[in-house]
Amino acid sequence: MKTRQKRLLVISPPYSYRIAAFLQAARRVNIHADVASSGEHSIISAIHGGIHIDYKNTEAALSTLMDVVRENGGYDGVIGTDDNTVVLAALLSEKLGLPSNPPDAALKTRRKDIARQTLKEHGCAVPAFRVLALDQPLRAQIAGFPFPAVIKPVNMAASRGVMRIDNPEQLVKAVERLKPILADSESPEDANTALLEAFMPGAEIAYEGLLSGGRLKTIAIFDKPDALDGPFFEESYYITPSRQPQTAQERLKQTVASACAAYGLVEGPVHAELRIDGDKVRIIEVAARTIGGECSKSIRYGGQYHLEDLVIAHATGMNIELNETPDRASGVLMIPIPRAGLLRRVEGILAAQKVPLIDEISLAIRAGNLLTPLPEGSSYLGYIFASGESPAAVETALRTAHGHLHFVIDPAWTLTRAEQTN
Repeated sequence: MKTRQKRLLVISPPYSYRIAAFLQAARRVNIHADVASSGEHSIISAIHGGIHIDYKNTEAALSTLMDVVRENGGYDGVIGTDDNTVVLAALLSEKLGLPSNPPDAALKTRRKDIARQTLKEHGCAVPAFRVLALDQPLRAQIAGFPFPAVIKPVNMAASRGVMRIDNPEQLVKAVERLKPILADSESPEDANTALLEAFMPGAEIAYEGLLSGGRLKTIAIFDKPDALDGPFFEESYYITPSRQPQTAQERLKQTVASACAAYGLVEGPVHAELRIDGDKVRIIEVAARTIGGECSKSIRYGGQYHLEDLVIAHATGMNIELNETPDRASGVLMIPIPRAGLLRRVEGILAAQKVPLIDEISLAIRAGNLLTPLPEGSSYLGYIFASGESPAAVETALRTAHGHLHFVIDPAWTLTRAEQTN
C-alpha cells in the first residue's frame, strides 16, 4: 500500500531568505510543501503560485488558510519562517491539532519589550531596561538609568535601528534618528515605542536549537569573533563549533532553555543571541525561528543534515536522530555595507573564491542598487561561506576572502520635493 506523501505549509513574508532553504529541504526529505505569502505579483514562482494571504491581517489570513485546509485535506506540519509569521503559524497549528508553540508564547518572542518583561518576571538574566514612549518627554523616563545603554525598536530585526548611547545627550540624538526608522513599523504603537537597555559587555554568541515537548536540543553554537560594542551592531562573522569552554557552552544552553520556559515555547526551532562575560550569560533575544539570512547554509549536522531538514522533520513528525556532531568547522561572513551610496560593482570575487576553504560567495545586492548601512538599513551585501578542520582556519579564510573584495560605490543624490517640481 502506497503511503501518503507528507504535506508542509511554509508561511513567510515574500522577501524572506528562508523560503528557498525550506523548499529545498522539503524536496530532499520528499515532503510536499506549499508557500503561503503575500505578493500576488512576485517573480518568485513559489510565491506567485502559492497561497496568497495578507500575513499582517492575522484573522483574515487564518480564515483563508483554513479554507485551503478544507479543500486540500490539511497539513502534517506548519512552519513560520520569520518573526512576523510565527504567531500565524502557531494559531493555524493550534486549529489543526499539530504540535506547536502556544500563540501567546510565539507573540512574546516577537516584541522585545514584552520579551524583556517576561524574562525579568521569571528571574532570567537580562540587563536593566525601560520601555520608552517616544511621543512623551524623555527626561522623566530615563531618570536614574545607567549608561552606556542601547536603544532599539521593539519589533524590528537585523539590528535595524539599534544604537549604543553613552549619555543622555546622545540618547536625545539617537531618538531623533530612530523616529524615521520606526515610521516603517507595522502599528502606530510600535512607531512610538522603543526599548532602552543597559549595554552588556562581553562576547556575543548565537545559539541554534530545536525544542521537542519542551526539551531543548543544541544544533549549533556560533562564536562572533568581532567585538560588537557599537555605535551600531552590524553582524559579521559567525563561526561554529564554538571555541568557548564546554562549561560556558552548557551555561549558554541552560540560559536559552530557561528563556524558552519563561516564554512558554515548547516546539520547533529556537534562535538566540546572548552575551557571555566571564561567568555571566545574558540574553539579547530568543526567537521561535531559525537563524536569519542565508546563514543556515553554514550548519551541517553530523556532516549530513541541513538545519531546515531537522526543522521540517520535527514539524511533520519524521524521525531524525541528532546523536552526531559536525565533523568540520564552518562559518559565514555577512558582508557589511561599508558606506551609503549606489553600488557600481564588486571587484576581487574570483580572487576571494580561490582562497582555500572558501565554499561559496553569494551577493545579495546587485550593481545599480542603493546601499543603506545601519542603523537605517537592514540588509547585507551578501555572504561568504567557508568550512575546514578548525574554527580558527575557517575564520582566517573568511577574513582573507573578504580582504580581496573591493566595493565600488558612487554617491547617491536624491532630489527634494521642491527640486522635483521645478
